[in-house]
Amino acid sequence: MDQDLDRQGLAWQTGVWDQMSDVYAREIDRRFAPVVNGVLARADVRPGERVLDLGTGTGAVAEQAARAVGPSGAVVGVDISSVMLALARRRAEELGLGHIRYEEGRGEALPAPSGTFDVVLASLSLMYVIDRAAAAREIARVLRPGGRLVAAVWAGPEQCDIVRFQQTAGAFAPPPPVPGVGPGALADPGPFVANLDAAGIEARVETEILGFAFASFSAAWDALASVTTAQLASERRQEAQTAVLAVLYPHGDGPRHFRNETQFIVGTRRK
Repeated sequence: MDQDLDRQGLAWQTGVWDQMSDVYAREIDRRFAPVVNGVLARADVRPGERVLDLGTGTGAVAEQAARAVGPSGAVVGVDISSVMLALARRRAEELGLGHIRYEEGRGEALPAPSGTFDVVLASLSLMYVIDRAAAAREIARVLRPGGRLVAAVWAGPEQCDIVRFQQTAGAFAPPPPVPGVGPGALADPGPFVANLDAAGIEARVETEILGFAFASFSAAWDALASVTTAQLASERRQEAQTAVLAVLYPHGDGPRHFRNETQFIVGTRRK
Protein backbone atom coordinates (compact mmCIF):
# COMPACT_ATOMS: atom_id res chain seq x y z
CA MET A 1 0.00 0.00 0.00
CA ASP A 2 1.09 3.56 -0.72
CA GLN A 3 2.79 4.94 2.41
CA ASP A 4 0.97 8.28 2.28
CA LEU A 5 -2.37 6.52 2.04
CA ASP A 6 -1.42 4.24 4.92
CA ARG A 7 -0.46 7.23 7.06
CA GLN A 8 -3.72 8.98 6.23
CA GLY A 9 -5.70 5.87 7.11
CA LEU A 10 -3.87 5.38 10.40
CA ALA A 11 -4.32 9.05 11.37
CA TRP A 12 -8.03 8.91 10.52
CA GLN A 13 -8.59 5.77 12.58
CA THR A 14 -6.56 7.07 15.52
CA GLY A 15 -8.67 10.22 15.59
CA VAL A 16 -11.90 8.20 15.63
CA TRP A 17 -10.75 5.85 18.41
CA ASP A 18 -9.40 8.73 20.50
CA GLN A 19 -12.92 10.22 20.46
CA MET A 20 -14.51 6.84 21.22
CA SER A 21 -12.72 6.12 24.51
CA ASP A 22 -15.37 7.59 26.80
CA VAL A 23 -18.18 5.94 24.81
CA TYR A 24 -16.46 2.56 25.10
CA ALA A 25 -15.91 2.89 28.83
CA ARG A 26 -19.47 4.09 29.42
CA GLU A 27 -21.52 2.06 26.93
CA ILE A 28 -19.69 -0.38 24.68
CA ASP A 29 -17.43 -2.49 26.90
CA ARG A 30 -20.30 -4.00 28.90
CA ARG A 31 -22.31 -4.79 25.78
CA PHE A 32 -19.33 -6.46 24.11
CA ALA A 33 -18.70 -8.60 27.20
CA PRO A 34 -20.21 -11.77 25.62
CA VAL A 35 -17.72 -11.47 22.76
CA VAL A 36 -14.83 -10.96 25.18
CA ASN A 37 -15.97 -14.01 27.16
CA GLY A 38 -16.08 -16.03 23.94
CA VAL A 39 -12.54 -15.01 23.03
CA LEU A 40 -11.17 -15.86 26.48
CA ALA A 41 -13.00 -19.20 26.66
CA ARG A 42 -11.57 -20.30 23.33
CA ALA A 43 -8.08 -19.09 24.20
CA ASP A 44 -7.97 -21.14 27.43
CA VAL A 45 -5.46 -18.72 28.94
CA ARG A 46 -3.52 -20.38 31.74
CA PRO A 47 -1.56 -19.23 34.81
CA GLY A 48 1.96 -18.09 33.99
CA GLU A 49 1.36 -17.51 30.28
CA ARG A 50 2.31 -14.41 28.29
CA VAL A 51 -0.55 -12.82 26.36
CA LEU A 52 -0.68 -10.04 23.76
CA ASP A 53 -4.03 -8.26 23.33
CA LEU A 54 -4.12 -6.64 19.88
CA GLY A 55 -6.47 -3.65 19.69
CA THR A 56 -6.86 -3.59 23.45
CA GLY A 57 -8.86 -0.33 23.54
CA THR A 58 -9.88 0.41 27.12
CA GLY A 59 -8.34 -2.87 28.30
CA ALA A 60 -11.45 -5.02 28.81
CA VAL A 61 -9.82 -8.13 27.29
CA ALA A 62 -6.39 -7.50 28.80
CA GLU A 63 -7.88 -7.25 32.29
CA GLN A 64 -9.58 -10.64 32.02
CA ALA A 65 -6.43 -12.17 30.55
CA ALA A 66 -4.38 -10.72 33.41
CA ARG A 67 -6.65 -12.38 35.95
CA ALA A 68 -6.30 -15.69 34.10
CA VAL A 69 -2.49 -15.66 33.87
CA GLY A 70 -2.07 -14.42 37.43
CA PRO A 71 0.96 -12.58 38.79
CA SER A 72 3.33 -15.22 37.40
CA GLY A 73 2.21 -14.33 33.86
CA ALA A 74 2.16 -11.13 31.84
CA VAL A 75 -0.18 -9.30 29.48
CA VAL A 76 0.72 -6.66 26.91
CA GLY A 77 -2.11 -4.59 25.43
CA VAL A 78 -1.44 -2.85 22.11
CA ASP A 79 -3.55 -0.10 20.54
CA ILE A 80 -3.18 2.84 18.15
CA SER A 81 -5.12 5.22 20.43
CA SER A 82 -3.06 6.91 23.13
CA VAL A 83 -6.30 8.21 24.70
CA MET A 84 -7.73 4.70 25.06
CA LEU A 85 -4.41 3.43 26.39
CA ALA A 86 -4.33 6.15 29.05
CA LEU A 87 -7.78 5.04 30.18
CA ALA A 88 -6.69 1.39 30.17
CA ARG A 89 -3.62 2.18 32.28
CA ARG A 90 -5.74 4.00 34.87
CA ARG A 91 -8.13 1.07 35.07
CA ALA A 92 -5.30 -1.46 35.50
CA GLU A 93 -3.80 0.61 38.28
CA GLU A 94 -7.15 0.93 40.05
CA LEU A 95 -7.66 -2.84 39.77
CA GLY A 96 -4.17 -3.63 41.04
CA LEU A 97 -3.22 -5.48 37.84
CA GLY A 98 0.46 -4.61 37.79
CA HIS A 99 1.35 -7.38 35.34
CA ILE A 100 -0.42 -5.62 32.44
CA ARG A 101 1.68 -3.35 30.25
CA TYR A 102 0.12 -1.14 27.57
CA GLU A 103 2.02 -0.13 24.44
CA GLU A 104 1.10 2.15 21.55
CA GLY A 105 1.34 0.21 18.29
CA ARG A 106 -0.54 -1.38 15.40
CA GLY A 107 -1.18 -4.85 14.06
CA GLU A 108 1.13 -4.35 11.10
CA ALA A 109 4.14 -3.65 13.39
CA LEU A 110 3.65 -5.13 16.84
CA PRO A 111 5.97 -3.64 19.50
CA ALA A 112 7.23 -7.00 20.76
CA PRO A 113 10.17 -9.39 20.21
CA SER A 114 9.69 -12.52 18.12
CA GLY A 115 8.45 -15.70 19.78
CA THR A 116 7.48 -13.89 22.98
CA PHE A 117 3.84 -14.85 23.53
CA ASP A 118 1.87 -17.97 24.28
CA VAL A 119 -1.40 -16.34 23.19
CA VAL A 120 -2.48 -13.46 20.95
CA LEU A 121 -6.02 -12.14 21.41
CA ALA A 122 -7.82 -9.74 19.05
CA SER A 123 -11.40 -9.00 20.07
CA LEU A 124 -13.22 -7.01 17.34
CA SER A 125 -10.01 -5.25 16.25
CA LEU A 126 -8.77 -7.01 13.10
CA MET A 127 -11.63 -5.51 11.07
CA TYR A 128 -9.88 -2.15 11.38
CA VAL A 129 -6.36 -3.26 10.45
CA ILE A 130 -5.31 -1.63 7.18
CA ASP A 131 -2.88 -4.34 5.98
CA ARG A 132 -4.18 -7.63 7.30
CA ALA A 133 -1.57 -9.76 5.52
CA ALA A 134 1.12 -7.83 7.38
CA ALA A 135 -0.81 -8.27 10.63
CA ALA A 136 -1.00 -12.03 10.06
CA ARG A 137 2.77 -12.13 9.64
CA GLU A 138 3.27 -10.07 12.79
CA ILE A 139 0.95 -12.26 14.85
CA ALA A 140 2.86 -15.34 13.69
CA ARG A 141 6.17 -13.63 14.44
CA VAL A 142 5.39 -12.78 18.06
CA LEU A 143 3.82 -16.16 18.87
CA ARG A 144 6.02 -18.99 20.09
CA PRO A 145 5.77 -22.28 18.15
CA GLY A 146 2.52 -23.89 19.27
CA GLY A 147 1.21 -20.53 20.48
CA ARG A 148 -2.48 -19.72 20.12
CA LEU A 149 -4.48 -17.01 18.37
CA VAL A 150 -8.12 -16.20 19.09
CA ALA A 151 -9.79 -13.29 17.31
CA ALA A 152 -13.41 -12.18 17.06
CA VAL A 153 -14.91 -10.39 14.04
CA TRP A 154 -18.48 -9.53 13.08
CA ALA A 155 -20.33 -11.32 10.31
CA GLY A 156 -21.98 -9.37 7.48
CA PRO A 157 -24.90 -6.94 7.79
CA GLU A 158 -27.47 -9.61 6.93
CA GLN A 159 -26.42 -11.66 9.97
CA CYS A 160 -25.21 -8.90 12.29
CA ASP A 161 -27.40 -6.01 13.42
CA ILE A 162 -24.54 -3.85 14.68
CA VAL A 163 -22.88 -4.00 11.26
CA ARG A 164 -26.15 -3.15 9.53
CA PHE A 165 -26.63 -0.21 11.90
CA GLN A 166 -23.10 1.17 11.46
CA GLN A 167 -22.96 0.64 7.71
CA THR A 168 -26.33 2.32 7.21
CA ALA A 169 -25.29 5.34 9.30
CA GLY A 170 -21.78 5.37 7.85
CA ALA A 171 -23.08 5.61 4.29
CA PHE A 172 -23.91 9.25 5.03
CA ALA A 173 -20.42 10.13 6.32
CA PRO A 174 -17.32 10.74 4.20
CA PRO A 175 -15.58 7.46 3.28
CA PRO A 176 -12.40 6.53 5.16
CA PRO A 177 -9.09 7.28 3.41
CA VAL A 178 -8.43 3.56 2.88
CA PRO A 179 -10.94 0.98 1.66
CA GLY A 180 -11.74 -2.35 3.27
CA VAL A 181 -11.77 -1.34 6.93
CA GLY A 182 -14.76 -1.18 9.23
CA PRO A 183 -17.18 -3.37 11.19
CA GLY A 184 -18.09 -5.62 8.25
CA ALA A 185 -14.63 -5.84 6.71
CA LEU A 186 -14.12 -9.48 7.74
CA ALA A 187 -17.64 -10.70 7.05
CA ASP A 188 -15.85 -13.25 4.89
CA PRO A 189 -12.90 -14.28 7.08
CA GLY A 190 -11.55 -16.67 4.43
CA PRO A 191 -8.91 -14.35 2.93
CA PHE A 192 -7.54 -13.54 6.38
CA VAL A 193 -7.47 -17.21 7.34
CA ALA A 194 -5.41 -17.72 4.15
CA ASN A 195 -3.09 -14.87 5.25
CA LEU A 196 -2.62 -16.65 8.58
CA ASP A 197 -1.90 -19.96 6.87
CA ALA A 198 0.75 -18.31 4.68
CA ALA A 199 2.29 -16.80 7.80
CA GLY A 200 2.46 -20.15 9.63
CA ILE A 201 -0.79 -20.24 11.63
CA GLU A 202 -3.38 -22.97 11.07
CA ALA A 203 -6.80 -21.49 11.81
CA ARG A 204 -10.49 -22.33 11.74
CA VAL A 205 -13.62 -20.22 12.14
CA GLU A 206 -16.31 -20.83 14.77
CA THR A 207 -19.62 -18.93 14.66
CA GLU A 208 -21.83 -17.95 17.58
CA ILE A 209 -24.91 -15.73 17.85
CA LEU A 210 -24.40 -13.11 20.55
CA GLY A 211 -26.14 -9.84 21.26
CA PHE A 212 -26.89 -6.83 23.38
CA ALA A 213 -29.74 -4.38 23.88
CA PHE A 214 -30.41 -0.65 23.91
CA ALA A 215 -33.39 0.94 25.61
CA SER A 216 -34.04 3.36 22.74
CA PHE A 217 -32.87 4.44 19.32
CA SER A 218 -31.18 7.53 20.74
CA ALA A 219 -29.16 5.39 23.16
CA ALA A 220 -28.05 3.12 20.31
CA TRP A 221 -27.22 6.10 18.09
CA ASP A 222 -25.14 7.80 20.78
CA ALA A 223 -23.13 4.64 21.37
CA LEU A 224 -22.74 3.34 17.82
CA ALA A 225 -22.82 6.32 15.43
CA SER A 226 -22.52 9.65 17.21
CA VAL A 227 -18.74 9.94 16.79
CA THR A 228 -18.49 8.90 13.13
CA THR A 229 -21.38 11.19 12.13
CA ALA A 230 -20.49 14.11 14.41
CA GLN A 231 -19.12 16.25 11.56
CA LEU A 232 -22.20 15.89 9.39
CA ALA A 233 -24.47 18.86 8.79
CA SER A 234 -27.62 18.59 10.90
CA GLU A 235 -29.83 17.79 7.88
CA ARG A 236 -27.46 15.08 6.70
CA ARG A 237 -27.30 13.61 10.20
CA GLN A 238 -31.09 13.57 10.34
CA GLU A 239 -31.14 11.72 7.01
CA ALA A 240 -28.77 9.13 8.46
CA GLN A 241 -30.92 8.68 11.55
CA THR A 242 -34.05 8.33 9.42
CA ALA A 243 -32.35 5.65 7.31
CA VAL A 244 -31.26 3.66 10.38
CA LEU A 245 -34.73 3.91 11.90
CA ALA A 246 -36.27 2.59 8.68
CA VAL A 247 -33.88 -0.37 8.49
CA LEU A 248 -33.62 -1.40 12.14
CA TYR A 249 -36.65 0.14 13.82
CA PRO A 250 -39.48 -0.49 11.33
CA HIS A 251 -42.06 -0.59 14.14
CA GLY A 252 -40.91 2.65 15.74
CA ASP A 253 -38.58 3.70 18.51
CA GLY A 254 -38.23 1.64 21.66
CA PRO A 255 -36.06 -1.07 23.24
CA ARG A 256 -34.25 -3.24 20.72
CA HIS A 257 -32.13 -6.36 20.97
CA PHE A 258 -29.21 -6.46 18.51
CA ARG A 259 -28.61 -9.96 17.20
CA ASN A 260 -24.96 -10.20 16.20
CA GLU A 261 -23.41 -13.20 14.51
CA THR A 262 -19.84 -13.34 15.76
CA GLN A 263 -17.04 -15.21 14.03
CA PHE A 264 -14.17 -16.51 16.15
CA ILE A 265 -10.90 -17.18 14.35
CA VAL A 266 -9.05 -19.83 16.35
CA GLY A 267 -5.50 -20.68 15.32
CA THR A 268 -2.25 -22.31 16.35
CA ARG A 269 1.28 -21.33 15.33
CA ARG A 270 2.99 -24.24 13.57
CA LYS A 271 5.89 -25.77 15.44
